[in-house]
Amino acid sequence: MNKYVTALLFHGTVAFITLSSCVALAGTGNAVHYHDKYQGKKTANGEVFDQNKLTAAHNKFPYGSQVKVTNLANRQSVIVKINDRMAQHNQNIIDVTKHAAKKLGFLGKGRAQVSLKKIR
Repeated sequence: MNKYVTALLFHGTVAFITLSSCVALAGTGNAVHYHDKYQGKKTANGEVFDQNKLTAAHNKFPYGSQVKVTNLANRQSVIVKINDRMAQHNQNIIDVTKHAAKKLGFLGKGRAQVSLKKIR
């Protein structure tokens, strides 16, 4: 019985650690910023899009998630709130507002290699 409980606790702990790691770190890829034509339009979750806020589109994180985006070239980071979705065949990992792109140091450059980490 004791071996069974120990094995169950061990496997449960390993599963929890693995799941937590997958949720917390979402990997790396290209980030781009939204075009101005979306200013004032509704996002996928119904909020009005504002280039001056720190928000973003991501296809997997739930709406309202706080995600730390780090530019891998200059190590600048920003925390954005997910409030939109990207096109299904989008090659990018995240779309951010111009305000977020400026804080990340790639406004005017088009795109940047970034890492994502879910904060909450």
